[in-house]
Amino acid sequence: MRYLGLLLLMTIAILPFALGQTTLDRALEAQLKRVFPTATAFSPKQTRPLPHFVAYTGSPGSQTVAGYIFWTTELEPLERGYDGPIKMLVGLDTTAHLTGILVTEHHEPYGYFSVELPEFALQFKGKDIRDPFKVGTDVAAVSRATISITSSSRAIRNGARRLARAVLTPPGTAK
Repeated sequence: MRYLGLLLLMTIAILPFALGQTTLDRALEAQLKRVFPTATAFSPKQTRPLPHFVAYTGSPGSQTVAGYIFWTTELEPLERGYDGPIKMLVGLDTTAHLTGILVTEHHEPYGYFSVELPEFALQFKGKDIRDPFKVGTDVAAVSRATISITSSSRAIRNGARRLARAVLTPPGTAK
């Protein structure tokens, strides 16, 4: 009887992974909510056409796609700051505007990494991905960490444009 209970417990734990169904852990879901605050639910990570999460609005049973969220290090893995990759979550709504940015990991020298400052992320909220994202023009440098600022801005812009080309349908066209 004890072995049967153990077998049942292991089956329940492994079954979602065997079926390809995963759920979001609470920490990740909280991060996704910070990047896409109007969303009421999020999909598990999708791998096609590119790695991303889907953000939904509405109540269960009548949810609509509000946008998409991606990791910059997955869509733009070669983009690096002064001292390595800068991992950020980026939200993109269905009209090709950014909903939020969250820096989740970096290896920049302590006290130098200005991309971590709230002002850096806030300037991207509502930004159209068709903008140039040029530091000093439409992206503020925030401080002297220009390599990190420039690299992060490029990763946000290029990743968002790449995902938009893959998942968004231009108005008046069929997908």
